[in-house]
Amino acid sequence: MRKTLAALAALAIAGGASAQTRGVTDDEIVIGGFHDLSGGFAAFSVPAVEAANQLFEEVNAAGGIHGRQIRYIVEDHGYQVPRAAQAANKLVNRDEVFAMLLSLGTPHNLAAFRVMDPNNVPSVFPLTAARQMLEGPEELRYVATASYYDAVRAATGFLIESEGIERVCSMYIPSDFGEEIHMATVDEAGDTDGVEYLTETTHRPDESDFTGALARLREEGCELITVALTIRPTITVVATAKQMGWDDARFLVSSAGFHTAVAKVPGGVTEGLYAGAGWQDLEARMDTPEVAEWVAAMQERTGEFPGTGALLGRSAAEALIRALEEAGPDLTLESFTAAMETLNYDDAIAGNRMEMGPGDHAGATEIFISQIQDGGWVLIDSVETE
Repeated sequence: MRKTLAALAALAIAGGASAQTRGVTDDEIVIGGFHDLSGGFAAFSVPAVEAANQLFEEVNAAGGIHGRQIRYIVEDHGYQVPRAAQAANKLVNRDEVFAMLLSLGTPHNLAAFRVMDPNNVPSVFPLTAARQMLEGPEELRYVATASYYDAVRAATGFLIESEGIERVCSMYIPSDFGEEIHMATVDEAGDTDGVEYLTETTHRPDESDFTGALARLREEGCELITVALTIRPTITVVATAKQMGWDDARFLVSSAGFHTAVAKVPGGVTEGLYAGAGWQDLEARMDTPEVAEWVAAMQERTGEFPGTGALLGRSAAEALIRALEEAGPDLTLESFTAAMETLNYDDAIAGNRMEMGPGDHAGATEIFISQIQDGGWVLIDSVETE
């Protein structure tokens, strides 16, 4: 009898230890995400959530992950940092999520880390390519692609060489997001003989009139301007430059501006815009069977062609599912970390290669340089980073 009780006690202790993995029950894995569903980057967040849920629903309908259903809880912060902090606090402390997936915004994630880190909540493929996303506890940080900094430096260097650029400038939101792109521009110009970084203009996320700023940059003699703004202002900047007759300026965006909607603006006002990003646009790869099949499924689901946000949502959800499967039935932070470090596959949807390992939590490292031509993003070069 005593041996039986001892065995039951041991099982209870073991069961209790398993139950202590936050966000994980016998039937469910709870994942969270704080998103911009109503602000300047909603064009990324809204379709990203839709695409992630599409894949989660498929997995759940097939029995889930080791018998557990995935539940994705999403909160809107409207691209406001205080609201992002509140959302993260709710997801961590009330919903007790296992991990955050696809959370949008550089300063927003940095604010959320203050509550996520003490509770050992991993950040998986946030919708930002800022270098800070890998700073902090290694087992809690995973990013999908090369950073804004690396991509903008690579694309700036490419344009300096191919277009004979000598004078470089930038326009940006003075946040962690904008500062990283600004610094990449300054550093690339500073490290290139015969090239000068001239000046910059800073802007609010909701700014809409750029006539004065562009007139100043034109007067300064800027030949290449890197842009770190939200989606609509980015479009307005390029359109305003054309209206001013400033046709010889080149504008370059990071992955934050590499969006299908930017290429599809009526009237071709964004024609000629360049981008440096860690994935490839979908439209040019419709001859890939996996891409065509997924696009068809998303069109049936939403009634429209899936753009960049959906691409990123699907890509991140696939990586998470692969890792959760690999982690096995006994899902813990440790088993999840080990599983994420085994990821090694070609991502057909993103058009890149996902590969991680111990001490290397940045997935795809290739940078794709694209330009808007005839209403679509066209790949013009690629650079492999270390």
